Amino acid sequence: MKDQLDHYAARVTAGKMNRREFMGKAAALGVSAAMASTLFAAAARAMSPVAGGVFRMGVQGGESTNSQDPASWASDVPIAGGNCWGESLVEVAPDGSIEGFVAESWESTADAKTWRFKIRDGIEFSNGKTVTAEDALRTMERHSNEDSQSGALGIVQSIESMRVDGDVFEVTLGIGNADLPYLLTDYHLKIQPDGGFDDPTAAIGTGPYTLETDEPGVRMTFKRNPNYWAGGQDEIAHYDEVEVIVLNDATARTAALQSGQVDSINRVEPKIAALLDRAPTLSVRATEGRGHYVFIAHIDTAPFDNNELRLALKYALDRQDMVDKILQGYGSVGNDFPINGAYPLFDATIPQREHSLEKAREHYAKSGHDGSPIILRTADGAFPGAVDAAALFQQSCQAAGIPLEVRREPNDGYWSEVWNVQPFCCSYWGGRPVQDQMYTTAYLSTADWNDTRWKVPEFDEMLLAARAELDEAKRKEIYSKMGRMLRDEGGLILPMFNNFVDGVSNQIQNWSADPNGPQMNWYASKKTWKA
Repeated sequence: MKDQLDHYAARVTAGKMNRREFMGKAAALGVSAAMASTLFAAAARAMSPVAGGVFRMGVQGGESTNSQDPASWASDVPIAGGNCWGESLVEVAPDGSIEGFVAESWESTADAKTWRFKIRDGIEFSNGKTVTAEDALRTMERHSNEDSQSGALGIVQSIESMRVDGDVFEVTLGIGNADLPYLLTDYHLKIQPDGGFDDPTAAIGTGPYTLETDEPGVRMTFKRNPNYWAGGQDEIAHYDEVEVIVLNDATARTAALQSGQVDSINRVEPKIAALLDRAPTLSVRATEGRGHYVFIAHIDTAPFDNNELRLALKYALDRQDMVDKILQGYGSVGNDFPINGAYPLFDATIPQREHSLEKAREHYAKSGHDGSPIILRTADGAFPGAVDAAALFQQSCQAAGIPLEVRREPNDGYWSEVWNVQPFCCSYWGGRPVQDQMYTTAYLSTADWNDTRWKVPEFDEMLLAARAELDEAKRKEIYSKMGRMLRDEGGLILPMFNNFVDGVSNQIQNWSADPNGPQMNWYASKKTWKA
C-alpha cells in the first residue's frame, strides 16, 4: 500500500492528480480521510519553489561539431545550452504573446515599419559589462552579415536600417511587418557583447547560468549567474548547477531517466511513451505544437528538380500509416507545407493530400526518371523514428514502382554534413510562432536555412506583401496561396506534425506545457525546481 500511496503522491506533486482523485484512491486503499488529507498536503507543499541542486538534462541532438556561436545552432543540444547562458531581446510566451527579456518594452509606428526596443535598465552580461542598445545593434549586424552564415540571416535581412538612440535600439524595415517582435525571438539572436564580433563562441550573455564546461558532443555544465537580472524573482533560476548531457541514442536516453542519472529527456520515442509514463518515479509530458518531421529534397538538384518526380514521392507517402506507426498518436498528418492549425491565419480549406499509388505511378511515369536509385539519407538523430519512417516511405514507393533507396548515416556530423548539404534527407523543424517567421527562415530565397532550395520570386513577393498587409482577411488569403504553392511545387515532403514528447522525473516541479518547443521551449532549467 505504501508504494501505491507514494505513487499517487508523486502524481500530485507532478501536477497529474488533483485532490479529489487522490482522496478517492487513498480511500480505496483503506486510508482514513484525515491521513489522506495530511498526505495530500505534504505532496502539494512539494510544489513550492526550492532553491539549489543540480538539474541534468539528457538531450538528443548533439554533435562533436557543435559550437557556442548562436549563428551556427541547428540542433537541440546547442539550443538547450544557449538558453542557459543567453537571451534574446524578446521571447514568445507559452500563450503566444511576446514578453520582454533584454528589451523591457517596444513600440512601432502605425505602418509597422519602424520599431523601437528599450533595453532593460541595469541589465548585465555574465562578464559584468552593462548591456547597451549598441550591443543589440551589433548583434543584428553580425547576423545580417552573410559571412556569419547565421540561421537567422533570412529574418534580419528584412531590416533596412538600424540605429541607437540612447537606451533604445531602433529598427527600420523596407516593408512594414507587424510580426517583427516574433521574428526577433529566433534562438540564434542571443544578445552578445559587441554582437559577438570579438568572440562569438565565448558564451557570454544575459542568461541565468554561466558556461563552465563545454565538451562538444558530450556535455555542457553551467553554474548559476549571481548577477542575473531576474535572479531574485521566485519563478526563475532556482538551480545551483545545470548539466546538458548529450544522449543521442534513444535507449540510453530513456535508461538514464529511469535510473535517475538525468532529470529530464527530450524526444521520448512514441512507441514507448505510454509504457514509460506508467513508471512511478517519472512522467511523460506531450505538448501539441508546430513541430514537424520531414523529408527534404533540393529542387535545384537532379532528379528532384523535376516536379513530377516530387509529386510522385508525395503521393506515394502513406501519411496516416506513418503517423500511426511512428508517432503512436503523438501527432497529426501533414500536408507538404510547414503550417498547421496551431498557426494564426491557417487556412483549413487547403485540401489534404491523400495517399494514392495510382497518382504516384502516374507522376513518376510523367517524370521520365531513368529508374536509377533515388537516395534518401537518414539517421536515428534526424527525428525519433526517422530510420523506421524512411523504411515505411521506401516500402510505399516500391509499391508505386519508385526506386527509393534508404542510406543510413552516422548521428555525429548529420547536421553539418548531411542536412542542408545532401539533396534528399530526413529532418525536423520545431516550427515558429507565426507564418512569416517560418517562411522567412526556411523558404525565402535568401534564407541561409532554405533547406529545399525553394527560390521562387513569386513566393518571395507574396511573403513581402503579407508582411505589409494589415487586413487579416487579405493576409490570410496571401498565406493560403503561399501554402498551396509550396504544397504543390515545393521540395518539402511533410508526412506529420509531431508533439513534443518529454520525459521528466517527478522530483522536478513547475513543469508546464510550451508549444514553442521541447523541454518547456528549453527553459525548463530556468523555470523549474527540484523537490
